[in-house]
Amino acid sequence: MKQSVYGLVLYIFLILPPVASLLESIMIVHMHMQMPLLVISGFLMTRFFQIRFPEFFKKWNGNGVPGLLLFAIIWSYWMIPRVMDETLTVQAVEVFKFISLPFLAGVPLRDSWSKLSSIGKNIVYVFITLVFIMMTWLYIGADEQLCNNYLMVEQKTVGFGSLALSICMVIYLFQLYYVDQSEFE
Repeated sequence: MKQSVYGLVLYIFLILPPVASLLESIMIVHMHMQMPLLVISGFLMTRFFQIRFPEFFKKWNGNGVPGLLLFAIIWSYWMIPRVMDETLTVQAVEVFKFISLPFLAGVPLRDSWSKLSSIGKNIVYVFITLVFIMMTWLYIGADEQLCNNYLMVEQKTVGFGSLALSICMVIYLFQLYYVDQSEFE
């Protein structure tokens, strides 16, 4: 239960207006730090919801696939440059970000994770890797400014940050494939 408190404290810290505006002022921090931290806060708070609503999670996310699909949809939505841009200009979109990432992405991901087989977990890794590869291609390859509220140099920085993350994910996937995991259990 301590984890849920840590998740709530992290969530409250991230939604404080000075913290939110600071994290959103730099594009790479907005996309590669604030958004994952919001998912992690929901990930940490999941145990509270599982104890409070056990039948809901059993009925709604019995095998983990619906929660995983919800996570994939929400995560993909927030990687669209136009949506990131609207977060800074439309208050309702920003409120939706602070609700959807922790509660519609983080909570379902954690609830689904224990229910998935190793193949399902590998599918999640491959999905996240492909998203980062596509973001690399989009942000580095674009000749035009994709987000009106950020400079081109920030857009390229996000692209190279996505490239670094995708390389790390590919190395991790190779490690999963070539290293016998039973030695470490």
